[in-house]
Amino acid sequence: MKPETARRRLDETGRIRFYDFHPKSADFFGEVIQGLSQRPRAIAPKFFYDERGSQLFEAICQTPEYYPTRTEVDILTRHIEEISSFMRPGCLLVEPGSGNSQKVRLLIEANRPRAYVPVDISRDFLLWAARRIGAEYPALEVHAICADYTAPFMLPAKLPEAHKVAFFPGSSIGNFTPTEAVAFLSNLARLVGSGGGVLIGADIKKDAALLNAAYNDAQGFTAAFNLNLLTRINRKLSSDFDITRFRHHAFYDAAAGRIEMRIVSNAAQVVTIAGREFEFKEHESITTEYSYKYTISEFQALSVRAGFSPVKAWTDPDGLFGVHYLEAS
Repeated sequence: MKPETARRRLDETGRIRFYDFHPKSADFFGEVIQGLSQRPRAIAPKFFYDERGSQLFEAICQTPEYYPTRTEVDILTRHIEEISSFMRPGCLLVEPGSGNSQKVRLLIEANRPRAYVPVDISRDFLLWAARRIGAEYPALEVHAICADYTAPFMLPAKLPEAHKVAFFPGSSIGNFTPTEAVAFLSNLARLVGSGGGVLIGADIKKDAALLNAAYNDAQGFTAAFNLNLLTRINRKLSSDFDITRFRHHAFYDAAAGRIEMRIVSNAAQVVTIAGREFEFKEHESITTEYSYKYTISEFQALSVRAGFSPVKAWTDPDGLFGVHYLEAS
């Protein structure tokens, strides 16, 4: 979408500039029906994050088994000066899928960017997070863009001229298939322009026991997070899933290089959604998430296919997680 077609207004604080590209809302009903009608059955992980799902994910990030969040923060903290030098002080810092903008605070404080540009599809959440950043950093220009960051979009012409860097933490790149990841990174390359940068987190392939533990925590938060999807379908779509007759299942497929997360039926049963019946066999599953893992060299090769030159990668001492700085060719 061309930036001039976006609606722009100042937040009531007078500091937050808001650009609405009117992204199309996900069709929850349509995608659930389609996902359960296909074989194998699948529902997109974007539907995990209702209020309860978001709370459960925050709890997952605090579990001892789930290493990605704390490990990435540690990498960013330990290498922040070098990372900031590649980004260049006074850059235009763009964060697709900004969420609550927690990790980006490390970059803002070290780099002092010319402007911060959070991008998210949720208008209310985006404005809430942008206002918090604006209140914490009064001298920082904040330009909030409501858009679907997984699709191509352009930056508004009103943004200040500066070296552009996109920040995509959290190993969210792993939720794309490798082909989808190349397409997404290609969009980022066009967004930041020649010489622009991307700072991105990507989980690393490792021992299957560590990966399986991370997605099957002992406290059961990941299981509750996964099964909450059925609770949300019941609440929003008037369905009759009996949650006690399904179970969480997550495992590492070493051949595919990915975690597969599924909801498995414990018995033969029939579920009704808006008058439509879906018959489940015993042990039949719904795939709810893939999370691809990459060695450092594999991810760098992926970035080259998308039009980047790998500049540097940082890892933790145990080699659990990678943070990459890429430059658009």
